Amino acid sequence: MNVFRGPTQFSAGPACALTIGNFDGVHRGHRALLKQLVDGAKERGLVSCVMTFEPHPKEFFAPDQAPPRILNLRDKLAALSDLGIDRVVVEHFNAAFARLPPEEFVAEIIVKRLNAKWILIGDDFCYGAKRAGNFANLKAAGEKYGFEVSSIQTILENGERISSSALRTALASGDMQQAEKLLGRPYGISGHVIHGQQLGRKLGFPTLNLAVANHLHHRKPATTGIFTAQVLGLSDKPLPAVASLGVRPTVEDEGRVLLETHIFDYRQDVYGKIITVELLEKIRNEAKYDNLDALTKAIAADAMHARNYFQKKAYV
Repeated sequence: MNVFRGPTQFSAGPACALTIGNFDGVHRGHRALLKQLVDGAKERGLVSCVMTFEPHPKEFFAPDQAPPRILNLRDKLAALSDLGIDRVVVEHFNAAFARLPPEEFVAEIIVKRLNAKWILIGDDFCYGAKRAGNFANLKAAGEKYGFEVSSIQTILENGERISSSALRTALASGDMQQAEKLLGRPYGISGHVIHGQQLGRKLGFPTLNLAVANHLHHRKPATTGIFTAQVLGLSDKPLPAVASLGVRPTVEDEGRVLLETHIFDYRQDVYGKIITVELLEKIRNEAKYDNLDALTKAIAADAMHARNYFQKKAYV
């Protein structure tokens, strides 16, 4: 999969089948649209292309009110690649881009730069300054410039929409089973293993640490707490673990978000490696303890809970 930082990196490349959106989560609703895009591109002899935005437009316009990110950019790109997308254009969303009228967005970006011949969008798609463009406008533009436009209906399950908002609600409430149902896979976070304070090692529970949601535009994680987890990327099979995602209230007050994962019976040095931590079940919320002895006892109880989860799973 080829990734471009904005459509200006190339001009009039191979004709493409295009979809546009934030695709935060790349959940089952997104996946249905993206599968249709890939299949339709092959039928038409086109390259499949996704245009997405960095930062999320809501983060640009109102960073304090923007919803938390479900996936970081690396994980979003990995999910798109897994679905067979040929090309992703990551558009830098800034003031100039936000001011583009719908007509200019179509003429300069969709036609001139992306060379789109078929566009597939969701039924609620809007584009251009003040979201003034809609499906009818895009359809009319397609007749003018010679590209086809199709829409896909919202994916429903039990009468409810599969959406990023529904996924954020499940994650915020710690309902990891519902999140997995909406995603079609366990909720995971990837990143480079970084050096920590070595506190876990001193307490008897060494951890692999990932920095999460520390960038300017997305400080809030989609979920927090203590979780039964599994780690991908260090073995040919998932490694069972217990994980803490949050601000570590007992040992620091800087407010930075860390994902700390203790893999059971694992003692290898993996600093710098990229791993994925899948959060399978929420055990409890973060808590602040009066001393390290109380914290150690809580971690031991959490680890026992997670071990029991995997033992029961092995016998199902």
